[in-house]
Amino acid sequence: MVTRTVDLRSDTVSKPTEAMRAAMANAEVDDDVLGHDPSALRLETEMAKIMGKEAALFVPSGTMSNLISVLVHCNIRGSEVILGSKSHIHIYENGGISTIGGVHPRTVKNNEDGTMDIDLIEAAIRDPRGEIVYPTTRLICLENSQGSCGGRCLSVEYTDRVGELAKKHGLKLHIDGARIFNASVALGVPVSRLVQDADSVSVCLSKGLGAPVGSVIVGSKSFVAKARILRKTLGGGMRQVGVLCAAALVAVQENVSKLEDDHKKAKMLAEGLNQIKGLRVNVAAVETNIIYIDVVEGAAEKLCKNLEQHGILIMQESPISIRVALHHQISASDVQYTLSCFKQALTGEVQEDNGI
Repeated sequence: MVTRTVDLRSDTVSKPTEAMRAAMANAEVDDDVLGHDPSALRLETEMAKIMGKEAALFVPSGTMSNLISVLVHCNIRGSEVILGSKSHIHIYENGGISTIGGVHPRTVKNNEDGTMDIDLIEAAIRDPRGEIVYPTTRLICLENSQGSCGGRCLSVEYTDRVGELAKKHGLKLHIDGARIFNASVALGVPVSRLVQDADSVSVCLSKGLGAPVGSVIVGSKSFVAKARILRKTLGGGMRQVGVLCAAALVAVQENVSKLEDDHKKAKMLAEGLNQIKGLRVNVAAVETNIIYIDVVEGAAEKLCKNLEQHGILIMQESPISIRVALHHQISASDVQYTLSCFKQALTGEVQEDNGI
């Protein structure tokens, strides 16, 4: 019988705090489709200020925020976007930019650190003289932190270089900033500086920040005006949405400061896992709250099922690898319990205080 649960499947699984629930219950609301919900306006104003952009728009999900952003920039069918081979937009968003927007993805290999080589990005830009046969490149997308590369952070210097390249070729730059606050904290760089060169940024509020629902898109006033229309087209226009925005504002105000502790606990967990026979972790690559673990014997599925019997919930990535993600509701005690369960599952060694 499971007496304790440690949910490490994703940072999306955290529960609303009491402060969030109270804010939701007491939220001042109106019709946001008509543009009058005061709680939504308050959140959007705050997020635009924090991100250093003119305007912001609350949307139901990160997938929608990225889709809207791409479609605003690539408003002509047959446009092409350059993005990473491991990017969330390319792999995990149902191919929406193509199926809904008629936008063609052109991938560039993501390096282990989450970057794409600048020269390869430039080489992927279509020559306008070939427009009779080629799609037209209109957008470059980055992801920071880069989730499928283990939550690696793109430096401000790298982002600036990509921004300069985009301007040189008359392209737009969108940053999928689902975990941009994790990157900001890890790098010690204000989030507004990290996205300074971006024409648009999507920010997830329900991952590391712990809000129950939603993302925000930021950009220029003209960009957000177009995004607002697309949000309605895609079914993302919600009425008294202030009940969600109120919780999201609490998340922004209270949980950014907790991300550094999440990163420390992730590093602690990674170091402990790497010492267990049968596992391999690149500890140096753990920069934020995500850990990828190689299972040496290739029995990832069996290991996940064994751990689940002890209340440890994790995500299998492949037959030989698993992923865990920490968030503000995972304690240091949870980390130690997780390590003891991994050790028992792989070596049979039981610690007296592991709670099993």
